[in-house]
Amino acid sequence: MVAGAAVLLNACVTSAPQEDPVALKLAELDNRLEVLERVVENQSLLELANQVQAMQAEIRALRGQVETLAFEAESGRKRQRDLYLDVDRRLSELEANRMATGRTGGQGGVPDLPVPLVTDSEAYEAAFAELKERRYSEAAEAFTDFLGSYPDSDLAGNAQYWLGEAMYVMQNFAGALPEFQKVTTAYPDSRKVPDALLKIGYCHYELKNWDAAKAAFQKAVSDYPDTTAAGLAAQRLERMKREGR
Repeated sequence: MVAGAAVLLNACVTSAPQEDPVALKLAELDNRLEVLERVVENQSLLELANQVQAMQAEIRALRGQVETLAFEAESGRKRQRDLYLDVDRRLSELEANRMATGRTGGQGGVPDLPVPLVTDSEAYEAAFAELKERRYSEAAEAFTDFLGSYPDSDLAGNAQYWLGEAMYVMQNFAGALPEFQKVTTAYPDSRKVPDALLKIGYCHYELKNWDAAKAAFQKAVSDYPDTTAAGLAAQRLERMKREGR
Protein backbone atom coordinates (compact mmCIF):
# COMPACT_ATOMS: atom_id res chain seq x y z
CA MET A 1 0.00 0.00 0.00
CA VAL A 2 2.84 2.36 0.85
CA ALA A 3 4.52 1.45 -2.35
CA GLY A 4 1.38 2.32 -4.31
CA ALA A 5 1.11 5.76 -2.71
CA ALA A 6 4.71 6.46 -3.57
CA VAL A 7 4.08 5.57 -7.17
CA LEU A 8 1.07 7.96 -7.36
CA LEU A 9 3.04 10.82 -5.74
CA ASN A 10 5.91 10.31 -8.12
CA ALA A 11 3.52 10.42 -11.06
CA CYS A 12 2.13 13.79 -9.92
CA VAL A 13 5.59 15.31 -9.48
CA THR A 14 6.83 14.11 -12.85
CA SER A 15 3.71 15.13 -14.82
CA ALA A 16 4.25 17.28 -18.01
CA PRO A 17 4.31 21.08 -17.47
CA GLN A 18 1.49 21.62 -19.96
CA GLU A 19 -0.77 19.64 -17.71
CA ASP A 20 -0.08 21.97 -14.76
CA PRO A 21 -3.12 24.28 -14.31
CA VAL A 22 -0.97 27.15 -13.05
CA ALA A 23 1.37 26.88 -16.03
CA LEU A 24 -1.56 26.76 -18.39
CA LYS A 25 -3.07 29.89 -16.82
CA LEU A 26 0.23 31.75 -17.05
CA ALA A 27 0.61 30.76 -20.69
CA GLU A 28 -2.90 32.00 -21.41
CA LEU A 29 -2.23 35.35 -19.71
CA ASP A 30 1.05 35.69 -21.60
CA ASN A 31 -0.75 35.11 -24.91
CA ARG A 32 -3.42 37.66 -24.05
CA LEU A 33 -0.76 40.21 -23.06
CA GLU A 34 1.06 39.67 -26.33
CA VAL A 35 -2.16 40.23 -28.27
CA LEU A 36 -2.86 43.45 -26.35
CA GLU A 37 0.66 44.72 -26.99
CA ARG A 38 0.24 44.12 -30.72
CA VAL A 39 -3.08 45.98 -30.67
CA VAL A 40 -1.59 48.93 -28.79
CA GLU A 41 1.41 49.01 -31.12
CA ASN A 42 -0.81 48.93 -34.17
CA GLN A 43 -2.96 51.76 -32.78
CA SER A 44 0.15 53.91 -32.12
CA LEU A 45 1.38 53.30 -35.65
CA LEU A 46 -2.07 54.17 -36.97
CA GLU A 47 -2.16 57.41 -34.99
CA LEU A 48 1.33 58.27 -36.19
CA ALA A 49 0.33 57.57 -39.78
CA ASN A 50 -2.75 59.78 -39.35
CA GLN A 51 -0.61 62.58 -37.96
CA VAL A 52 1.82 62.29 -40.87
CA GLN A 53 -1.05 62.43 -43.35
CA ALA A 54 -2.52 65.47 -41.59
CA MET A 55 0.85 67.24 -41.67
CA GLN A 56 1.28 66.42 -45.35
CA ALA A 57 -2.18 67.83 -46.09
CA GLU A 58 -1.34 71.00 -44.15
CA ILE A 59 1.95 71.36 -46.03
CA ARG A 60 0.12 70.99 -49.34
CA ALA A 61 -2.39 73.64 -48.24
CA LEU A 62 0.39 76.04 -47.18
CA ARG A 63 2.23 75.45 -50.44
CA GLY A 64 -0.94 76.31 -52.30
CA GLN A 65 -1.32 79.51 -50.28
CA VAL A 66 2.29 80.48 -50.97
CA GLU A 67 1.83 79.89 -54.68
CA THR A 68 -1.36 81.95 -54.63
CA LEU A 69 0.34 84.85 -52.82
CA ALA A 70 3.30 84.71 -55.20
CA PHE A 71 0.93 84.82 -58.17
CA GLU A 72 -0.99 87.75 -56.70
CA ALA A 73 2.24 89.63 -55.95
CA GLU A 74 3.53 89.12 -59.46
CA SER A 75 0.15 90.16 -60.87
CA GLY A 76 0.25 93.31 -58.73
CA ARG A 77 3.73 94.17 -59.94
CA LYS A 78 2.65 93.60 -63.52
CA ARG A 79 -0.38 95.87 -63.06
CA GLN A 80 1.85 98.57 -61.59
CA ARG A 81 4.29 98.30 -64.49
CA ASP A 82 1.44 98.41 -66.99
CA LEU A 83 -0.10 101.43 -65.23
CA TYR A 84 3.23 103.24 -65.15
CA LEU A 85 3.88 102.53 -68.82
CA ASP A 86 0.35 103.65 -69.71
CA VAL A 87 0.69 106.91 -67.78
CA ASP A 88 4.14 107.53 -69.21
CA ARG A 89 2.84 106.87 -72.73
CA ARG A 90 -0.12 109.21 -72.26
CA LEU A 91 2.07 111.97 -70.83
CA SER A 92 4.51 111.59 -73.68
CA GLU A 93 1.68 111.85 -76.20
CA LEU A 94 0.30 114.96 -74.49
CA GLU A 95 3.74 116.55 -74.40
CA ALA A 96 4.33 115.70 -78.06
CA ASN A 97 0.93 117.11 -79.05
CA ARG A 98 1.55 120.28 -77.09
CA MET A 99 4.94 120.79 -78.69
CA ALA A 100 3.49 120.11 -82.14
CA THR A 101 0.61 122.56 -81.71
CA GLY A 102 3.02 125.12 -80.27
CA ARG A 103 5.16 124.91 -83.40
CA THR A 104 2.17 125.17 -85.73
CA GLY A 105 0.47 127.91 -83.76
CA GLY A 106 -2.69 125.84 -83.32
CA GLN A 107 -5.60 125.67 -85.68
CA GLY A 108 -7.38 128.70 -87.08
CA GLY A 109 -4.42 130.94 -86.39
CA VAL A 110 -5.09 130.88 -82.62
CA PRO A 111 -2.03 129.76 -80.65
CA ASP A 112 -2.72 126.98 -78.17
CA LEU A 113 -1.91 127.72 -74.56
CA PRO A 114 0.07 125.14 -72.58
CA VAL A 115 -2.27 122.81 -70.73
CA PRO A 116 -1.03 121.89 -67.25
CA LEU A 117 -0.65 118.16 -66.85
CA VAL A 118 -1.32 118.33 -63.10
CA THR A 119 -3.05 120.64 -60.64
CA ASP A 120 -1.13 123.14 -58.56
CA SER A 121 -1.57 120.96 -55.47
CA GLU A 122 -0.16 117.93 -57.27
CA ALA A 123 2.78 119.90 -58.63
CA TYR A 124 3.48 121.33 -55.17
CA GLU A 125 3.34 117.89 -53.54
CA ALA A 126 5.68 116.48 -56.17
CA ALA A 127 8.21 119.26 -55.54
CA PHE A 128 7.89 118.88 -51.78
CA ALA A 129 8.43 115.13 -52.09
CA GLU A 130 11.79 115.83 -53.71
CA LEU A 131 12.67 118.03 -50.76
CA LYS A 132 11.67 115.37 -48.23
CA GLU A 133 13.82 112.84 -50.07
CA ARG A 134 16.76 115.27 -49.74
CA ARG A 135 17.07 115.70 -53.47
CA TYR A 136 17.59 119.41 -52.98
CA SER A 137 18.72 120.33 -56.48
CA GLU A 138 15.70 118.58 -57.98
CA ALA A 139 13.44 120.20 -55.37
CA ALA A 140 14.75 123.68 -56.20
CA GLU A 141 14.11 123.07 -59.88
CA ALA A 142 10.63 121.71 -59.18
CA PHE A 143 9.64 124.68 -57.01
CA THR A 144 11.00 127.07 -59.64
CA ASP A 145 8.85 125.33 -62.26
CA PHE A 146 5.87 125.49 -59.92
CA LEU A 147 6.20 129.23 -59.42
CA GLY A 148 6.47 129.71 -63.17
CA SER A 149 3.39 127.60 -63.88
CA TYR A 150 1.19 128.62 -60.95
CA PRO A 151 2.20 132.16 -59.88
CA ASP A 152 -1.29 132.90 -58.48
CA SER A 153 -1.66 129.66 -56.53
CA ASP A 154 -2.47 129.82 -52.83
CA LEU A 155 0.60 127.63 -52.39
CA ALA A 156 2.95 130.05 -54.13
CA GLY A 157 4.15 131.64 -50.89
CA ASN A 158 5.05 128.27 -49.43
CA ALA A 159 6.71 127.21 -52.66
CA GLN A 160 8.80 130.39 -52.66
CA TYR A 161 9.96 129.68 -49.11
CA TRP A 162 10.86 126.04 -49.85
CA LEU A 163 12.77 127.11 -52.92
CA GLY A 164 14.94 129.25 -50.67
CA GLU A 165 15.18 126.42 -48.16
CA ALA A 166 16.41 123.95 -50.78
CA MET A 167 19.17 126.36 -51.78
CA TYR A 168 19.99 127.14 -48.14
CA VAL A 169 20.46 123.45 -47.29
CA MET A 170 22.88 123.19 -50.20
CA GLN A 171 24.76 126.09 -48.52
CA ASN A 172 24.09 128.37 -51.45
CA PHE A 173 23.48 131.27 -49.07
CA ALA A 174 23.92 133.96 -51.69
CA GLY A 175 21.32 132.28 -53.90
CA ALA A 176 18.93 131.46 -51.06
CA LEU A 177 18.88 135.02 -49.67
CA PRO A 178 16.88 136.69 -52.50
CA GLU A 179 14.45 133.74 -52.57
CA PHE A 180 13.67 134.21 -48.88
CA GLN A 181 13.38 137.95 -49.39
CA LYS A 182 10.75 137.37 -52.09
CA VAL A 183 8.59 135.64 -49.48
CA THR A 184 8.41 138.83 -47.43
CA THR A 185 7.88 141.16 -50.40
CA ALA A 186 5.76 139.15 -52.84
CA TYR A 187 3.77 137.16 -50.26
CA PRO A 188 3.52 139.40 -47.18
CA ASP A 189 0.43 137.56 -45.91
CA SER A 190 2.04 134.13 -46.10
CA ARG A 191 2.43 132.26 -42.84
CA LYS A 192 6.01 131.51 -43.91
CA VAL A 193 7.08 135.16 -43.54
CA PRO A 194 8.43 134.72 -39.95
CA ASP A 195 10.46 131.69 -41.05
CA ALA A 196 11.68 133.60 -44.10
CA LEU A 197 12.87 136.45 -41.89
CA LEU A 198 14.76 133.98 -39.73
CA LYS A 199 16.43 132.44 -42.77
CA ILE A 200 17.25 135.89 -44.16
CA GLY A 201 19.11 136.51 -40.93
CA TYR A 202 20.86 133.15 -41.16
CA CYS A 203 21.95 133.83 -44.75
CA HIS A 204 23.33 137.24 -43.82
CA TYR A 205 25.10 135.66 -40.86
CA GLU A 206 26.77 133.04 -43.07
CA LEU A 207 27.73 135.78 -45.53
CA LYS A 208 29.14 137.82 -42.61
CA ASN A 209 26.68 140.67 -43.14
CA TRP A 210 26.38 141.21 -39.40
CA ASP A 211 24.21 144.35 -39.37
CA ALA A 212 21.77 142.94 -41.92
CA ALA A 213 21.59 139.67 -39.96
CA LYS A 214 20.77 141.50 -36.71
CA ALA A 215 18.14 143.60 -38.48
CA ALA A 216 16.39 140.50 -39.82
CA PHE A 217 16.48 138.74 -36.44
CA GLN A 218 15.19 141.81 -34.63
CA LYS A 219 12.32 142.18 -37.12
CA ALA A 220 11.32 138.55 -36.58
CA VAL A 221 11.32 139.07 -32.80
CA SER A 222 9.40 142.36 -32.88
CA ASP A 223 6.86 141.59 -35.62
CA TYR A 224 6.17 137.93 -34.81
CA PRO A 225 6.94 137.55 -31.10
CA ASP A 226 4.85 134.43 -30.49
CA THR A 227 6.39 132.29 -33.22
CA THR A 228 9.09 129.65 -33.13
CA ALA A 229 11.05 131.74 -35.62
CA ALA A 230 11.11 134.64 -33.14
CA GLY A 231 12.51 132.37 -30.42
CA LEU A 232 15.27 131.11 -32.68
CA ALA A 233 16.03 134.64 -33.85
CA ALA A 234 16.40 135.78 -30.24
CA GLN A 235 18.80 132.92 -29.57
CA ARG A 236 20.93 133.89 -32.55
CA LEU A 237 20.97 137.53 -31.41
CA GLU A 238 22.29 136.38 -28.02
CA ARG A 239 24.94 134.31 -29.75
CA MET A 240 25.99 137.26 -31.88
CA LYS A 241 26.23 139.36 -28.75
CA ARG A 242 28.54 136.82 -27.11
CA GLU A 243 30.62 136.71 -30.29
CA GLY A 244 30.89 140.50 -30.29
CA ARG A 245 29.12 140.87 -33.62
